[in-house]
Amino acid sequence: MIEHLKDFPGNVLAVVCHGRVTRADYDSVLVPAAEAALKANAKVRLYYETAPDFTGLEAGAMWEDFKVGVEHWTRWERVAVVSDVEWIRQTVRLFGFLMPGVAKTFSSTEAAQARAWITGR
Repeated sequence: MIEHLKDFPGNVLAVVCHGRVTRADYDSVLVPAAEAALKANAKVRLYYETAPDFTGLEAGAMWEDFKVGVEHWTRWERVAVVSDVEWIRQTVRLFGFLMPGVAKTFSSTEAAQARAWITGR
């Protein structure tokens, strides 16, 4: 399940993932939220957190994640990934340099720092 977090500025798309994330979660939560943020802002920042109960992504969800990012590639200004899941952290580290914006990983204990960084405070 993906939960859209509302307590962020309008230029920040913020989500937290719980349990097993499916393509339907992306289609019903993340994609509409991303489209709304991109429609309202020239540049968007992404705060992406995996909750302690996160168990993984199904293949279709990974494809949707990739599509959302690539379709608006140059409009992502910053990406903060808060996760203790090592393969997610490694993926961001390995491919973050390809992003036109800045991508950073944070552990779950650094969530407050990630929120401050993504909002520019």
